Amino acid sequence: MERVGCIVIGAGVVGLAVARALALRGVEVVVAERESAIGTHTSSRNSEVIHAGIYYPQGSLKARLCTSGRALLYDYAAARGLPHRRCGKLIVATSAAQLADLERISAQAAASGVALQPLSAAQAQALEPALACHGALLSSDTGIVGSHALMAALLADAEAAGALLALGTAVTAVEPGASGFVVHTESAGEPFALAADRVVNAAGLWASDIARATQGLDPAHVPATRYARGSYFAAPGRAAFSRLVYPVPEPGGLGVHLTLDLGGAMRFGPDVEWVDAVDYRVNPARLAHFKTEIRRYWPGLPAGALAPIYCGIRPKLSGPDQPAADFRIDGPGVHGLPGLVNLFGIESPGLTASLAIAETVAALLD
Repeated sequence: MERVGCIVIGAGVVGLAVARALALRGVEVVVAERESAIGTHTSSRNSEVIHAGIYYPQGSLKARLCTSGRALLYDYAAARGLPHRRCGKLIVATSAAQLADLERISAQAAASGVALQPLSAAQAQALEPALACHGALLSSDTGIVGSHALMAALLADAEAAGALLALGTAVTAVEPGASGFVVHTESAGEPFALAADRVVNAAGLWASDIARATQGLDPAHVPATRYARGSYFAAPGRAAFSRLVYPVPEPGGLGVHLTLDLGGAMRFGPDVEWVDAVDYRVNPARLAHFKTEIRRYWPGLPAGALAPIYCGIRPKLSGPDQPAADFRIDGPGVHGLPGLVNLFGIESPGLTASLAIAETVAALLD
């Protein structure tokens, strides 16, 4: 049986970053991706925001990997000439009661080394005249990046270092052996098995399924993945804002925020809609909720301007009315299987943190 140094399961932005990091270290890597293209799920169905690291508890993986990953991502995007922009973000209080929330957010960000500039309503409106708010926080480190260009660059780097991408290849089982693993796959209805010294489960929405299909892995180390769908709507015409605008976070997400694509067009979302299966149909019934939420900070939203564009699914380890769960990067020290790393709950800020997650995984496998 043919053997490689590592099989990475999943060719989203994190899987590709991991493949690149390992390949640059001289590891022979195969990336197994069940879809016919890279990054077709969470990695390309998001806001494409480079997050500063504001909302996450001090010392958490999300906090540490977001701040370190943000610096790595800006440097990588600049070095590789990838489309990106450090446009900044305003977090806004849309009622006087939310001013206390801004203070809490600012203190939490400061604990993780992230500086935010408090602004009065007048100061915020001087920056963004179309904005309505009672106060705001300015994040100068927030930006946007072209996720597709980023993933293409990561793949190119990995392939240049010898990695191979196997599209249309679904992993059906992972079997630990005396020396490494046998990874069972299916491609075009044909089974195929490949031996590997190491395995990285970066399957995103299906990471828990892959873990359950890993023989010898204690079920206690397999969390349930919950699905939170987020829809996006667009408003045509010239952008009314030059920065991203985020309301105070809501349970399960960061609220219906305004982001800009690299062409300057406005898009709004995601909201939070708990679902039982991966379903990328935008629910038209969400339109009324979007209009209400957007007009809290942009009362000038024209009537009839919003149109649905796409939605994404967040792989969450916590459900409704539960505290937001941290990333899980489970290496051998957690589950006891040498050479295996499982990545669970890699939702936002996974895109921002992708290069830092990759370095963490590579270190666990050294």
